[in-house]
Amino acid sequence: MRHRELIRGAFRILLAALYAYAGYAHIAQPEPFLAITPDWVPAAESVIYWTGIAEIVGAIGLLQPFWPQLRKAAGIGLAIYAVCVWPANMNHFAMDMASADGGLGLGYHVPRMIAQPILIWLALWAGGVTEWPFRRR
Repeated sequence: MRHRELIRGAFRILLAALYAYAGYAHIAQPEPFLAITPDWVPAAESVIYWTGIAEIVGAIGLLQPFWPQLRKAAGIGLAIYAVCVWPANMNHFAMDMASADGGLGLGYHVPRMIAQPILIWLALWAGGVTEWPFRRR
């Protein structure tokens, strides 16, 4: 197995573990997620529950070893998911910074905003959807 595929496999496992845990957290403790969900999201409790399910299903899809197309679909699904939850992260940033104590501060929120596109790319790369920015030999 090539070195790059070992690294991709390690990131696939890491990303799957993070999404599986986040999915569990969405289902088991939805309150923090409800608190940052924008007001315009309908049926927020259901949305939070189903986003948890989506994270868990995506994590399982990334880990399955026998069907690369399912792994790619999971990568695409998790990338789309990360785009769709970005408004909640931005809402959390705005609400938190507007609080009297400044909330978690820029040291938390700015890296989180920077991490979002990286998570989108990582889901696509770990799922085998893209090779960018790496060249195939």
